Amino acid sequence: MKHKILLVDDEEIMLKYLSRFLIKKGFDISTAMNGSEALEKIKQQDFITVLLDVLMPGMDGIETLREIKKIKPITEVIMLTGHASVRVAIEGMRLGAFDYLMKPFDRDELIEKLRLACEKRLFNEKGIDAVNIPEMTSNDPE
Repeated sequence: MKHKILLVDDEEIMLKYLSRFLIKKGFDISTAMNGSEALEKIKQQDFITVLLDVLMPGMDGIETLREIKKIKPITEVIMLTGHASVRVAIEGMRLGAFDYLMKPFDRDELIEKLRLACEKRLFNEKGIDAVNIPEMTSNDPE
């Protein structure tokens, strides 16, 4: 099953780059150029995770995050931020974002955060608290 991801960024080059990269990694990708467009798509479709730029003209990432959480509270959101807006990304986490990534980011770190966010969302759909799932140790029977 391909996980549906919504990429939201006002930079078209970034959207094209991330789309190509994540499609090659097996994700089902949709894009939006601003917060309003993202919210319309979220109302129409169910995305597992949203990768959301913090600094956008008009509706910024924090406003968009607030609205996403009103519309579809279990949708996981990863904030993308530059150095100057780390404080804003941390505010986003306080408002319910799953995590944030600093631009420029490591592609492996992006994939890992997306994987974890998708996993958390799928656990939440099933009513499982992913935080309290015991990890297997080498002493546990398989």
